[in-house]
Amino acid sequence: MGSKGARSKTAGSEAAAEFVARLAPLEVNSRAMFGGYGLFKDEVMFAIIDSEGRLYLRADTTTAMAFEAAGSTQHARMPYWEVPEPILEDPEQLLEWAATAADVASQSRR
Repeated sequence: MGSKGARSKTAGSEAAAEFVARLAPLEVNSRAMFGGYGLFKDEVMFAIIDSEGRLYLRADTTTAMAFEAAGSTQHARMPYWEVPEPILEDPEQLLEWAATAADVASQSRR
């Protein structure tokens, strides 16, 4: 692996560990996937962390509006939206948004 690949892997890995710790009240875990990481609650993936360490949460048509209003961008054509900086900086809001994303992901499996 080249040095750029090693840096990206490290950024994603460190971010995954950080977000698992920050979201500990939700009892989440992470798994390496496709060059990034998936975050799971009750074996359902509700978030992704890209190789740069950016966190994206699962959204549906209703919750996507909150992401858009906050200036977020969608991850390609997937139903995941980047978490805006003000939310990342507020532990309570981050937990709230992550819990909502976990609910959305769980509902989509039914």
